[in-house]
Amino acid sequence: MAANTQDVILLFGDSITQQSWVAGGIAQRLALNYVRKLDILNRGYGGYNTRWAIPVLEQILAVQHEQHHVPKVQLLTIWFGANDAAPHPSDQHVPLDEYKANLKRIVNMIRSPTSAYYSPNTRIILITPPPVNSHQRPDRVFEITKTYAEAAKEIGANLCLPVADVWTAMWEGSGRNEKSLSKYLYDGLHLSETGYDVVYNLIMEIIEKTYPEIHYDRLQMVFPPCVSLSGT
Repeated sequence: MAANTQDVILLFGDSITQQSWVAGGIAQRLALNYVRKLDILNRGYGGYNTRWAIPVLEQILAVQHEQHHVPKVQLLTIWFGANDAAPHPSDQHVPLDEYKANLKRIVNMIRSPTSAYYSPNTRIILITPPPVNSHQRPDRVFEITKTYAEAAKEIGANLCLPVADVWTAMWEGSGRNEKSLSKYLYDGLHLSETGYDVVYNLIMEIIEKTYPEIHYDRLQMVFPPCVSLSGT
């Protein structure tokens, strides 16, 4: 078992998070830039919605009395909605009001002093679902996904949390043309390297503006560089 020497960034989401170890994905790029500073934990679960994610989060977070034994979560990204927005009667569908309540519950698991998982020093970023390209994915509806992205932004505003507005960035970047979203979405739902680039840049903009103390350029390596050990 690895010793508790390095804190972490925890990426919590669905398949779009799970797949983000690919070249150019957010997990891969964060791991590269935070090497020897913060570890990246990818907790993406393909096909999951917020309803199914909550019981998982209850198992992957340390409760308060255990937190001093494990690495601290310095940053938590929460990225759900792509599956919640699957049209009814899909098993993945979560009604919009429940989706909003679930996002709020996930955040409050970290932020509420009455929560068993309370972690007041954990920073949080909400991420909106990306748009869908229904020309590639006829089982998804563009306008429905838009409402879930708007809901994520609403929850972020209500809870005073920064939101990476992936939906708007990709929609504007496509020239507001649904077919042109194919440059960001390789199958109409999941992200290409170009799509992940948009998300990575949004995350780093938020870190620079809201959480600058954990920007990789401002963190020291956990162990000293080898040049400082010369002659020892």
